[in-house]
Amino acid sequence: MRGQAHTLEAIVASLVLLTGLIFALQMTAVTPLSASTSSQHIENQQRAISDGLLATAAERNALKPALLYWDNSSAQYHNASETGLGVYASTPPDNTFGAMLERVFDERGVAYNVYIRFRGDRSQSPIIYLYNGRPSDNAVSASYTLTLTDDDHLYDTDGTQNETTLSEASEFPVPDRGDTVYNTVRVEVVSWRI
Repeated sequence: MRGQAHTLEAIVASLVLLTGLIFALQMTAVTPLSASTSSQHIENQQRAISDGLLATAAERNALKPALLYWDNSSAQYHNASETGLGVYASTPPDNTFGAMLERVFDERGVAYNVYIRFRGDRSQSPIIYLYNGRPSDNAVSASYTLTLTDDDHLYDTDGTQNETTLSEASEFPVPDRGDTVYNTVRVEVVSWRI
């Protein structure tokens, strides 16, 4: 009789423990966006891809022409979808840098924004070069710094340099510092999984 009571007590205790474990597992939700080592790995991979994209664009002389892809007559970037600072919305510019962005991000289902920050900018709002929406919590950022000079030429829609130098440009969104170095800019790519 005493052995049966101990057996019954052990069964009831294991059922209570099992019920508590099942309840605890149902209370924690694991989603694709939950933090884990695999999502950290994906973020690290996206950051490395963005760093590589910016370095390659600079090495192939595609980054500076993308910044100088300015329509002096309309005072915005060529073919920009919005006025003002020349936001491209979700369509990359029709230049080598834009093609690189499409190949690296669009074909992989990764959303991204491209911002331009410059020396002497005290505001928190950068120039929006390309905007695809508000980044998620797991967004990563990569940046590349380059120097614009007064004698850098603007680019036409076909990708060729025109006669207008940066010092002659009207309403270019990055201000002139006043010496032969026009300004130092940081191109920042923020990317996240959709």
